[in-house]
Amino acid sequence: MLTYAILFVALLSLCGCGDLVPQDTSALIDPNLKRSEVVGFVGGLGATFAAVPDLRFMLRCRSSTGMSPRMAAIMGIFQIIWIYYGLLIASRPVIAWNMIAVLINYLNVYAYRYFVRQERADAGGLFGA
Repeated sequence: MLTYAILFVALLSLCGCGDLVPQDTSALIDPNLKRSEVVGFVGGLGATFAAVPDLRFMLRCRSSTGMSPRMAAIMGIFQIIWIYYGLLIASRPVIAWNMIAVLINYLNVYAYRYFVRQERADAGGLFGA
């Protein structure tokens, strides 16, 4: 019950903050950027770098364990489609973030292939003797 009371008071106080929202957000960062582009850049940031933890894990452990190259390939294909879509709608955030994401996915697949070859060579050395 106390939680609902605190939530109600918090929501009530937020209702009076409508005048604090900037009315002209077009000039907050760059006068040429639209608000939708700012939101696109922020949203793209998270989606783009979602594959970085897998890459870091592979490089740190020097192993392909846990990496799905099929998933990276599927993501890469759809990110290329997103780049094309960004070109069609002339959206800088869509184009920029997906170009970076394609690069990260390429690095993921390259690291995967490198470590798989290395693991196969090591396994061949162990069982070949």
